[in-house]
Amino acid sequence: MYQATSILIVEDDPAVARGLEAGLLRDGYRVTWKDSGTAGVQYARDSNPHLIVLDVRLPDGSGFDFCRQMRQMGLNQPILMLTVQREEMDKVLGLEMGADDYVTKPYGLRELLSRIRALLRRAYGELSTTDANILYIGDLVLDRGRGQVCRGKQLLNLTPTEFRLLTYLAQNTGQALTRGQILDAVWGYDADVDSERTVNVHVRRLREKIEVDPSAPVLILTVPGIGYRFVG
Repeated sequence: MYQATSILIVEDDPAVARGLEAGLLRDGYRVTWKDSGTAGVQYARDSNPHLIVLDVRLPDGSGFDFCRQMRQMGLNQPILMLTVQREEMDKVLGLEMGADDYVTKPYGLRELLSRIRALLRRAYGELSTTDANILYIGDLVLDRGRGQVCRGKQLLNLTPTEFRLLTYLAQNTGQALTRGQILDAVWGYDADVDSERTVNVHVRRLREKIEVDPSAPVLILTVPGIGYRFVG
């Protein structure tokens, strides 16, 4: 990984933060550590790091709320949340607030670094193997080169994960795709019950941004018992 890649850690436990910082530095990343959500949001706004590792439990508030603040400010870099909770609702809530992935404490450093690399590849690496940089999807224009989606003159505010999800669906227009296929292509890991719920949450968020009426989608259709089908 090139030296310029910057990662922000928002974690109030010095031992956890320093251990993660050491692992990231060994991999060649630039690392900044903030021990409160307020300081983390301010740094993210001012310095725009490539990726944010955000703890759920912070001394000045919930990581879920700080994640939502960052998204509302227009910060679209990947956000990986750290949580000690294993309940489904906590994971879903983090995704609803705009997180791209989550890791439950205690975690293995190798697993966490792997998740970080995968998020960076998805956000900034090659998005697909097709040659077309411009995809026309109904009244949407998907520009792979710029990582942007527009409806007319309106720029849609997609996160990197949402952009990659839309790209994958659009490149497989008309096909019924399982959640496992989507996970493998977009997230880069195998499916389980929790991770399939991740797909559902991101599809719902994507519908809210690209569908004229998200309650009656016409672009991303649910295929009962299978997954989703994209209609261009």
